[in-house]
Amino acid sequence: MTPVDDPPPAPAPKAAGPLTRLLRPGAAALSGALLYASFPPRPLWWLVLPGFALLGWVLYGRRLRAAFGLGLLAGLGFMLPLLHWTGEDVGPVPWLALAAAEALFIAVGCVGVAAVTRLAYWPFWAAAVWTLDEAVRARIPFGGFPWGRIAFGQAESAFLPLAALGGTPLLSFAVVLCGFGLYAAVRGFRAYRATGRIPRAAVAWAAASVLVPVAAALAVLPLVDDSAENGTATVAAIQGNVPRLGLDFNSQRRAVLDNHARRTEQLAEEVRTGKAEQPDFVLWPENSSDLDPYLNADARKVIDDAVKAIGAPTVIGAVVERGPDALRNTLIEWNPDKGPVDTYDKRHIQPFGEYMPMRSVARFFSEDVDRVQREFVPGTEVGVFDLAGTKVGLVTCYEAAFDDAVRDTVTHGGQMIAVPSNNATFGRSEMTYQQLAMSQVRAVEHGRSVVVPVTSGVSAVIRPDGTIVEKSGMFTPDALVDEVPLRSSLTPATRMGPLPEGVIALLAVAGLGWAAVASVRTRRKPLTDRG
Repeated sequence: MTPVDDPPPAPAPKAAGPLTRLLRPGAAALSGALLYASFPPRPLWWLVLPGFALLGWVLYGRRLRAAFGLGLLAGLGFMLPLLHWTGEDVGPVPWLALAAAEALFIAVGCVGVAAVTRLAYWPFWAAAVWTLDEAVRARIPFGGFPWGRIAFGQAESAFLPLAALGGTPLLSFAVVLCGFGLYAAVRGFRAYRATGRIPRAAVAWAAASVLVPVAAALAVLPLVDDSAENGTATVAAIQGNVPRLGLDFNSQRRAVLDNHARRTEQLAEEVRTGKAEQPDFVLWPENSSDLDPYLNADARKVIDDAVKAIGAPTVIGAVVERGPDALRNTLIEWNPDKGPVDTYDKRHIQPFGEYMPMRSVARFFSEDVDRVQREFVPGTEVGVFDLAGTKVGLVTCYEAAFDDAVRDTVTHGGQMIAVPSNNATFGRSEMTYQQLAMSQVRAVEHGRSVVVPVTSGVSAVIRPDGTIVEKSGMFTPDALVDEVPLRSSLTPATRMGPLPEGVIALLAVAGLGWAAVASVRTRRKPLTDRG
């Protein structure tokens, strides 16, 4: 097997003008911008394909040092606008630091992509390397930051059914493969125009890189099923709203609690007058009660009165004290007759938000680190509540980005998934739409209805096929009531768990190893010829 599928690119002209020298760096930044533009709230998911085609042109045959620089530009073009919301209320320095850190991961991944472009069937290896890079970003440092996974931009995509087959890793792999395959196809066509000869093997693999992901997505459509295997449940998602935008909402904890209690009592009145259907259970958002109801009798009474008014078990998002210096981000199952009966503590807590690693270093970037006076500690148990006979898997806000946090709730019996969230800190930014898209992908990945109650919006009800059937506005009180299908069967993605990602990672390592061996052989060849 030859390590190269077509001739290397022609050498650049000896005296390149300034515009020529800027062409690839500009194209690298543009490729990242196209990746960003493919993410919600824009319905332009298909822009990811020309984005990766352009990135393929930028990286093809590049030396590794150049690939790092070009990859860094692509990463900044992607992450700077994608993560702009992180600086919404803490200023630009933390945003720029996070975007730069994520861009460095992408730059390292692009070094690997450039290395494997010298191999036969390079789009396949390059897509595997990109997916491996995403897997690393999702795990390190501080537990990882999976934001910006290509799969999370595909909530409305033709490729989305692949999530049910192999989860977010396979979805990312297929989309990236198709994008790189487009560039390989263009490269083959240009070779034909230049020589009149069709490089058959290269063209065949380029065509396969484009067509196989598309065909696979069509073939697995039967896996996407929103039928009610276990009947239905009527769910209410309460969005109480916050008094004002930004970090200061935390200083108005009682007002936030009152807003959610008031909107729940309004729903109870709507049920009584026949304007709304009686819910089987109710979901409040994360941080809907930052007053600990176990310690604050007044907060407990407000919650208890609201739950008794609606007459259904209710999930309350609360901040619960665990000792003098530790807090837990807790979801409480509140029974109208018995009060609090079960809890789930958020397992994936947010670094630099819910706890402060490297506080002295972080303070260099923002004085707001000292707002985190008492740190949260993570829970250890999977959250599944039995709400009026329905097994509801619990995923708190940030956890929706983590494969294991969502999958665990389904393998532990969840017939639907609830994602209570709080995005008030990030104002009217794109963050809430990016996170909502994650829930759409998770719905298809695990074949479950997903209900997303958010303090300030956007709250939503999502079918197991990823379709949003109910949605609120931002920064307005609302109550979404919908009858959702319940399911117990497991998709292949749920059954296999991390296996697809592990296989793709091994393929990436194999490709990088092959590229390293091929590079050593190429460097040694002139010495052999001299002998």
